[in-house]
Amino acid sequence: MKRNINIFEFPLNLGLTKKEHETEPGVRKLPDWLRKFGFHTRINPKNIFRLNAPEYSMEFDEESKVRNAEQIIGYAQQQADIIVSHYEKNAFNIILGGDCSILIGNAIALKKLGNFGIFYLDGHTDFIPPELSETGGAAGMDLAIITGNGPEKLTNIKGLKPYILEENIFCCGNAETDDEEYVSQIINSDIHYYDLYQLRKNGFRNTAENFLKMVNEKGLDGFFIHLDVDVLKDEIMPAVDSRMEDGISYDNLGEMLKPLFESPLCFGIEITILDPDYDKKGTYTRPFVEHLIQTIKK
Repeated sequence: MKRNINIFEFPLNLGLTKKEHETEPGVRKLPDWLRKFGFHTRINPKNIFRLNAPEYSMEFDEESKVRNAEQIIGYAQQQADIIVSHYEKNAFNIILGGDCSILIGNAIALKKLGNFGIFYLDGHTDFIPPELSETGGAAGMDLAIITGNGPEKLTNIKGLKPYILEENIFCCGNAETDDEEYVSQIINSDIHYYDLYQLRKNGFRNTAENFLKMVNEKGLDGFFIHLDVDVLKDEIMPAVDSRMEDGISYDNLGEMLKPLFESPLCFGIEITILDPDYDKKGTYTRPFVEHLIQTIKK
């Protein structure tokens, strides 16, 4: 990649509900964990920006039915301000979580910058209202929130609803397909939806190219990639909050990311959910870092 690269670190974990054995979700350690494995050094970014996250809590907001709603809203606004104030038109941005609720702030920034699309790679759809959430965690609702579906206080921050139009999104890789009510939410939206089976059937590179065709035909200002590492097969990435046995391989991931990274319209990528507490020796992190760097650097 010949473009300048900026890294943004947003180690937020307020979108997740901690498990009984956890003090807090370990995803807040992800930026420092990746640095330990040489990610930052090998990427050699022009700049590194960081916004420290609030302390973890389990506060349930009765108005929105979302945990830590007020803190997430405040953090999202600060995120967006940092991204917009350091925006470079031709730079490639790598945004490190944290959990998937960081998409809210990133999407607000994109809305302020123009009309963007999202290539959403995730082992779940994250497209449900609070009523269908078992935990109240925003990380399981982020795609719904950024498209204007859900509590007004989260979906309409600063009157910017929707941050991203449903029709400008490809959601790819969902492996949680046996819950009809869960899946029906996204099927009945205008999002271009490819569950894991459909993604394989359509072809990985072909799906990415279809997305790029849509971006160009609509004349979008650019697009952003969401990568929740739980879209990967459990055997190669079990260090996640919500494990799914089936998923994609690193070769599959590369087939999609390569054409997306090659596009000058690619604003960047966010990486979420990899939890260092579930990979103490780096067994799964090392190959992840290696494959991602190889794909970015090509």
